[in-house]
Amino acid sequence: MKKTLSTMILAALTATAAWAAPSILTLKNTITDDAIVYPESFETDTHKMMQNWYLQNYTDLDHEADSRPVVNVTDEVYIQRLSQMPTTIEMPFNQVVKSYIEMYTQRKRGLVENMLGMSLYYMPIFEQALEKEGLPLELKYLPVIESALNPDAVSRAGATGLWQFMLPTARGLSLEINSIVDERRDPVRSSEAAAKYLKQLYNIYNDWSLAIAAYNCGPGNVNKALRRAGGDQKDFWAIYPLLPAETRGYVPCFIAANYAMTYYAEHNISPALAKRPIITDSIHVDKRVHFNQISDVLNIPVEELRVLNPQFRQDVIPGDSRPYALVLPSRQVYCYIMSEDSILAHNADLYARRTVAEPATLADLRGENISGDYITKEQVKYHKVRKGETLASIAKRYGVSTKSIKSTNRCGNKVKRGQTLKIVTYYRVPVPKKEEPAKELAATETPAEGSEGAAEGGELASAQGDDTVANQAPVEPVKEVAQEVKTETKQSTSQARRATQKAQTKKKDRAVHVTVKKGETLTKIAKRNGTTVAQLQKLNNIKGSNIQPGQKLRVK
Repeated sequence: MKKTLSTMILAALTATAAWAAPSILTLKNTITDDAIVYPESFETDTHKMMQNWYLQNYTDLDHEADSRPVVNVTDEVYIQRLSQMPTTIEMPFNQVVKSYIEMYTQRKRGLVENMLGMSLYYMPIFEQALEKEGLPLELKYLPVIESALNPDAVSRAGATGLWQFMLPTARGLSLEINSIVDERRDPVRSSEAAAKYLKQLYNIYNDWSLAIAAYNCGPGNVNKALRRAGGDQKDFWAIYPLLPAETRGYVPCFIAANYAMTYYAEHNISPALAKRPIITDSIHVDKRVHFNQISDVLNIPVEELRVLNPQFRQDVIPGDSRPYALVLPSRQVYCYIMSEDSILAHNADLYARRTVAEPATLADLRGENISGDYITKEQVKYHKVRKGETLASIAKRYGVSTKSIKSTNRCGNKVKRGQTLKIVTYYRVPVPKKEEPAKELAATETPAEGSEGAAEGGELASAQGDDTVANQAPVEPVKEVAQEVKTETKQSTSQARRATQKAQTKKKDRAVHVTVKKGETLTKIAKRNGTTVAQLQKLNNIKGSNIQPGQKLRVK
C-alpha cells in the first residue's frame, strides 16, 4: 500500500512540474500576449513620410498600396516561410509574432512600401557595418522597428537617429553630439556604433534574442529578468513575462520586420522601384561652410544635402573645428573640390561668425562718441540697509565689490538694518570727437613779415615814395615786374582754390557703400566709417535702426 501511495504522489509531482515549467521550445511557439505594446515606429505618418525628398526624387512608390486587397495567410504558411529564411538568428512563430506580421502586411502596408524605398539607400550602409564586425546581416532590419528608417526620428524618451541611441549610450560609443552635429543621425557613424554595441551585447549573453532585447531595454533589465527566472537556461522566451512590456514585443517585432521585408510581394505590397541610382562619395571639409553656400554654387537642392548629411542639425558644417565628411552625389565631389574657394566666398558676410564683439553703449545708440574715447567719473550714492539685505546683495545691486563697501565705510562683513552705507561707483562718459576746421589761404591775406613778398613790397613802396627815383626811367620796369608778380600770385591762388573745390566736389559726389555684416548695427557702421547714425539714416532713407545682413548702405 505504501509503495502504491508513493508511486501516486511521485506521478502527481511529476505532472505538476511538467505543467509549471514547460520547455522553452514549446513556450516560444505557443506563447500569447493580450497586452501587446507596438513600437513608436508604427505611429509614423506614412503620408508625411511620402513627402521625403529622397522618396519623391529617387523612387517610384505605389500610392494605392493601402487600398490593395489583403492576403490572408495560415499559420502553417507563416511557419514554413520563417523557417526558410536564410538567417543565423532563430525566427520562431507564435501568436505575438503573427500579430506584428499582420500589422506590417495588412494595416501598415504603406509604411512597408516607404521603408522598402528608403532601404535602397540605407541597407548597403547597414550591411557594410555589420559585415565589418562579423555580425548576422538580418540585424539590418533593427532600424526598421526602431525608426522606420528615418534618420531624424526622436522618440518620446529622447532616443535619436536610425538606430535610436540614447545620449549616454551614444557618447559611450564615441559619437559626437552637440548643437550643430549629432552623429546619431549620421547613417554611417551610427551604423558602425550600433554594430559594435550589438557585438558587445552578444558577447555578454551568447544569445541573439537576449542581445536584441538588451539593445531595447538595456542589459540591466535583462539581467534582472534572468535572475528572477533562475536556472541556467538563457533565452528570451524563457524570461518573456519578466521583461518590460515594450521589450516583450521587441524580438517578435524584429522577426516580423524580417518577414515583411522579405515576403512583401506575397502580400500585395508593391516593391519600390528606383527611378535613378543614387551614387555618393564623400569629401573632408576643413572650413566652416553653410549648406546654402554649397547649394547655390553647385546647384544642388538643400533638401538633398540634408538627406545625405542628416547629422548636421543646423545646415552648417563646422569644419573650422575639425574636418568633417560631407556626402555628395559622386559627380558633385569633383565640382566641390574645384569650386571650394567660390563656395566659401559666396555670401561669406551673411554666414560669418564674429570672433570679437564690443558691447554698445547708450551714447553709441544715440550716435555720439564717434571717436570712441571715454573718461571715467566717480559717483557717490547712499544706501539705507533694508530687512534681509546683506553686504553681498548690496554690492551686487550696485555692481561693486564687498571689499570696496567695507573700505569706504570702515565696517565689517555684517550690516545692520537702517544703517546708511556710502557706495562709490564709477561710470564712463564719452568724449565727443573735436573736428578742427581746415585752414585755407585767403586771397586778400598778405604775406608775413620777413618773407620775400614783404621785402619786395617794402622796396616798391620806398621807390614810389621817392620823387627823384620815380622820375627816373628804371622805375617803370620795376612796376611791371611787381604787377606781374602780383598777377601770378593771384592766378596761382585762384587756381589752387578751384582745384581744392573741384577735389572736394568730386569726393563729395563719389558714393561709398558698405555691406552690412551679421550682428552689425548702424552705430558700429557709423563709428567705423567716421560718420553718424543720423547721416546714415539720411543717406539711405532709413527710419529707425532696422538693417539686415547683406544690405548695401551708402556711407559717403
